[in-house]
Amino acid sequence: MATDTLVTQMRKGALEYCVLALLAESRRYGFELVQVLGRIDGMLTSEGTIYPLLTRLRRDGLVDTEWEESTGGPPRRYYRSTPKGKAALGAFREQWSVFRTAVDTILDGDKEGA
Repeated sequence: MATDTLVTQMRKGALEYCVLALLAESRRYGFELVQVLGRIDGMLTSEGTIYPLLTRLRRDGLVDTEWEESTGGPPRRYYRSTPKGKAALGAFREQWSVFRTAVDTILDGDKEGA
């Protein structure tokens, strides 16, 4: 599997929760999320990925939105995590820790349980 494809698949599985983590910290607008994620090595993403994801998160009740006037252009839609979104993020954090430890154990050569 090509490296680009591998990274894309890993990112695809975790991106929703990375966005929820960012929105648990503070409310943000869509392009701001693209910028923040773009500054983190391995998390490069685009508006074409983020906006459909935000729409799905809103539809699923994991984020709320509000429009706010912008001093530098058109109004912006801000997103923030809901209690349901924070609960989903908490569940992911717990499972991610277990999964990450399992993968690290296998990759580091400790395969006694396998």
